[in-house]
Amino acid sequence: MLKRARQVLTTEAKAIQRMMRRLGAGFDAAVEMMAKCTGRVVVCGMGKSGLVARKMAATLSSTGTPSIFLHSAEGLHGDLGQVTAKDIVIVISQSGETEETVRVLPLLRKIGARIIVMTGNLKSTLAADGDVVLNIAVDSEGCPLGLAPMASTTVTMALGDALAACLIDRKKFRKEDFALYHPGGSLGRRLLLRAEDIMRRDGFFAKVSGQTRVKDALWTITKARCGCACVVDAKHKLLGIFTDGDLRRHLETDPGVLQKKVAEVMTKNPSSIRKEKLAAQAFEMLKTKKIDELPVVDQKGRVVGLLDVQDLLKAGLL
Repeated sequence: MLKRARQVLTTEAKAIQRMMRRLGAGFDAAVEMMAKCTGRVVVCGMGKSGLVARKMAATLSSTGTPSIFLHSAEGLHGDLGQVTAKDIVIVISQSGETEETVRVLPLLRKIGARIIVMTGNLKSTLAADGDVVLNIAVDSEGCPLGLAPMASTTVTMALGDALAACLIDRKKFRKEDFALYHPGGSLGRRLLLRAEDIMRRDGFFAKVSGQTRVKDALWTITKARCGCACVVDAKHKLLGIFTDGDLRRHLETDPGVLQKKVAEVMTKNPSSIRKEKLAAQAFEMLKTKKIDELPVVDQKGRVVGLLDVQDLLKAGLL
């Protein structure tokens, strides 16, 4: 079984290498067509080619090139209504003679869409009618029976990835753009979530004046169900932070600490983060400084919230 597996993988790897050597002006033309497309890129196919087409459309859409999948047979029964004259259609067929795909081609022409053909048969019906033709021919599929598409689908998918990668460069697509299309993923959260999006707001964190007695500050902290109190002046600007760690350190040397003013025992000039900064930056600060809470301030230094390490956990940033 290992011998057969290695044969298949070797066959597919060699097929990709051969296609890599074939790349030329046609590939450049396809990238340029897609980059300048004012509509969508419609990826069309059926059978195994259709499954590859679905993946290709999904990859293009997620990397800044609006794209949809069109099943060749469904196109003949109404789904051609999705295609406009502004679109570019990538038609995939290894043989270039798939009946439904061949039948849909003149209809795409009538609509006015431009066509990129991906086929392994450069003498086929499809190849003869493409604006650009990309060769996905393979010498062997890798299937022991020589029947099931294996190397050909791998080559096609790899070529689709190459197109998407080049369009990322061509369109100057950024990580931030990618995150916009993936808000539910970890990358999206890291690049989109701001401190103010997940911080604890008034009523859910403790904020006291420097004149507050420690015992009263502790009650405020308990009431807010957090682990610290932000110490502020009359204009709500951050003066310091009082944590349970501060309390323990002072209790060791001063049993009367509960009657002292918070300003006497707080940590002065604590770390803080502006509300518009990324939550991922807050995570880095907590990790680097080995702290559990981080006051959130506005442009004038006024405390507007608090970030606790638990908030970052709930947001999926840890």
